[in-house]
Amino acid sequence: MDLGISGRSALVCGASKGLGLACAQSLAAEGVVVTLVARGTEALEAAAAAIRQSTSGVVHTVAADITTPEGRAAALAVCPAPDILVTNAGGPKPGDFRDWERSHWIAALDANMLTPIALIKATVDGMIGRRFGRIINITSGAVKAPIDILGLSNGARSGLTGFVAGLARKTVAHNVTINNLLPGPFETDRLRDTARQWALQSGKSEELVLSERRAANPAGRFGTPAEFGDACAYLCSAQAGFITGQNLLLDGGIYPGTF
Repeated sequence: MDLGISGRSALVCGASKGLGLACAQSLAAEGVVVTLVARGTEALEAAAAAIRQSTSGVVHTVAADITTPEGRAAALAVCPAPDILVTNAGGPKPGDFRDWERSHWIAALDANMLTPIALIKATVDGMIGRRFGRIINITSGAVKAPIDILGLSNGARSGLTGFVAGLARKTVAHNVTINNLLPGPFETDRLRDTARQWALQSGKSEELVLSERRAANPAGRFGTPAEFGDACAYLCSAQAGFITGQNLLLDGGIYPGTF
C-alpha cells in the first residue's frame, strides 16, 4: 500500500534508538523527510546513517533535549513546519512511589505530558493551515493497564491521554489527526530496565524475568520495533484521516479487556 506521504516532513523525537528510531525508519521508507531529535550525538548520527543507508531518504538530525524549551526551539529551527509529529521521551525510572519527591513528579510531567503538549502547540496550527497533519504520541500500555512500579509514567502519560482526547476532536475537521500509540513489551532498552527492577524485587535473574514475561504474553514473544514503526507510519498515512483521538495498544494481546 502506498501511504500517500512521500515528500512530507516529519519531526521524530527520541529517535536515536528504540521505538522512536523505528518510527523514523518506517516513515523514511515511505519517502518522508525525517528530522531526528535525541540527546546523544553519537547515537543520533549512527541512527541517521542507518536510515539513509536502508532507505536512501533525506534525514536531518538535531542533538538536543526535547524536554527543554531550548531543545524544542533547536528542533523546530531545523523542522519548523512538520506535516508529521512523533512525540517521544524516555519514560521515568521505575520504582516505589514512597521514594519519589515532588521534583521526580515534575520531571515526569515535563517529559511525558508537558513536552508533547508544547510541541503540539507549536505545530498544530501550521498543520491546520496546510490541511494535513498527523500527530502521534508514543505513550505506554500502562495507560490502559497501569504497572505498579511505573507510577510516574502511569500518571504523566494518562494526563497527556486526557488532553489529546479533547483536542483531537477539534482538529480532525482540518485533516489533522492526533493519536496515541501504546507499546506493551517490545525488545527495547526500556524493557530491560523494567525487567531489572522486577528482578531486584523478586530475587530472580533478569533473564528469568524476561523469559517469564515472554511466556505470559498470548503472542509468546515480545514485539519488534519494526512492527511498532510500521503501525506509526500507517497512522500517519493519507488513508488514516478518519482515525483520531485513539489509543492504539500494541501488546501481543496481554491486555485482557474488551475496551
